[in-house]
Amino acid sequence: MYDFRCTILKIITLVKNLTGHTYTPNRSNLVAYSCFLITPLFFILSSQNSFAQVQATIDTTSIKIGEELTYTMTIEADTTDLVVFPEGQQFMPMELIESYKLDTILENSRYRFIKKYGLTQFDSGRYNIPSQRVIVNNKQFVTDTMTVEVRDVAVDTTKQKMFNIKDKIEVDTPPFDFLKLSYWLLPILALIGLVAFIFFRRKKIKAAKEEDIPPYEEAIKALHELDDSQLLIQNKSKEYYSILTEIVKTYLDREVDNTALESTTDELIERLRAHKKLGNFDFDVTMIKDLELVLKRADLVKFAKMQQASGQLEADRKTLELIINDTHEAIPEPTEEELLENERYKEAQRQKKVRKNWMIAFGSLLTAALLAIAIGIGVYGFSAVRDFVFGNDMRELQEERWTKSEYGIPSVIVETPEVLVRVAMDQVEEAVKSSNVFAYGSLSDDLYIMITTVQFTGEQKVEPDAAIENGLTNIEQGGASNFIVKKEDFETPNGISGVKAEGSFNIKKGSGFREQEYQYVVFGQPGALQQVVIVNNKQNLYAKQIVERIINSLEIELTQGEK
Repeated sequence: MYDFRCTILKIITLVKNLTGHTYTPNRSNLVAYSCFLITPLFFILSSQNSFAQVQATIDTTSIKIGEELTYTMTIEADTTDLVVFPEGQQFMPMELIESYKLDTILENSRYRFIKKYGLTQFDSGRYNIPSQRVIVNNKQFVTDTMTVEVRDVAVDTTKQKMFNIKDKIEVDTPPFDFLKLSYWLLPILALIGLVAFIFFRRKKIKAAKEEDIPPYEEAIKALHELDDSQLLIQNKSKEYYSILTEIVKTYLDREVDNTALESTTDELIERLRAHKKLGNFDFDVTMIKDLELVLKRADLVKFAKMQQASGQLEADRKTLELIINDTHEAIPEPTEEELLENERYKEAQRQKKVRKNWMIAFGSLLTAALLAIAIGIGVYGFSAVRDFVFGNDMRELQEERWTKSEYGIPSVIVETPEVLVRVAMDQVEEAVKSSNVFAYGSLSDDLYIMITTVQFTGEQKVEPDAAIENGLTNIEQGGASNFIVKKEDFETPNGISGVKAEGSFNIKKGSGFREQEYQYVVFGQPGALQQVVIVNNKQNLYAKQIVERIINSLEIELTQGEK
């Protein structure tokens, strides 16, 4: 109690010093001043209890490179408080992987908000996670910074064998698979050709149907279509007469005189009178005269821009229809010979159209094929297109499924496009325990593979150089000449050393000679000898790629002496 009164007295003294007033510390004013000071202090403490509490944690302080750590922000606030997590929180130099969904928990009439972030880093070192912001009732709260250690991934070099970096080598550009291009190019071209064929075919069928309509029916149909037009209502005399005269001239061209369409009015009238005079057609003189009047009136409208009343237009239209009817009746019925000749003519015309359609279809397909070949040559080269069109055995070997097999004792393990066949041996020397030869093809083929394994009775070891010299001599005896030889050390992918000779030679092929390339690899071990010979056509790109793949897949079984 004494300590509390002392504290109150100190507070009163502080107030006196601040205000400059004199206070007497008796019991009554001590109690008054105590109430005066404690009351606002109570409200301050009460308001402090409603303030939000913000805390940030991480699940670990040490991670491996690329490993995820979880950054958790926990906010405790009243149920009436407004809590806002600003968008785009910055965690640099740590990288944000994911912003997880907000969790909300109600405890003792207060909310607990839990917000998690997934972070990582791909460089080793120590990194500081910066402070993050949270806004509660328009007031900003800031979390503490945190330190995280990012560790390297330990590598056990005693278990993982290390190799020197190999020198770069020049590689040929891989051939483009023209077959894959054809899978979508040819259907597109075929679709375009089919659409074009259908379009032109329908157009020709429509035209043929129109031609098959008898001339008289065609003329009457055209007159009715002219009646349905709006040319009379729109007072378009020139257009009306143009169509009207074309109808009658077309009819006369097909039934009476095949020069009617190209003739002037005077020329047409003269030819009709000549037909009547010769007795070809029994035309009425009045009909010819009416036709002449209508055609000349139409010429004045079309060429002299003379206007005619709609009544005159209708009268001329009826006159021409009567002329067409009279002409139709005046035309004599065709004889059987004429009908037969007409049928023959139609059949000849039909066959001519069929041949023309076939020529168009063939020309379209040929054009599409030439276009595809031209595009292929321009994009992928002549060789790829040639191999696609005419085929290439080496290309097929390269693209088909390869086989990995073991040959001989001690074995040579290699991938090849075809399984090698065992070759029978004539005799074996006394020092040789076992000898095996496996081969594919011949020296003059595009691809030749031979694998030889020899197992000796003792621990003797044949020098690779001597074995290569002996092997090249045997190849020369097989018909090869003009050898070019280059020797170098060789190492398989699993680290076994040998000697490789490579170069070229000429060999007879048909009536001439072919230049072949070769790879000759020898592995000499105590008590064993393993040899791999691969010959390919120097001009065949696919054969070269096959050889390269075979050499890269080469593995050798070691004898006990080497192990």
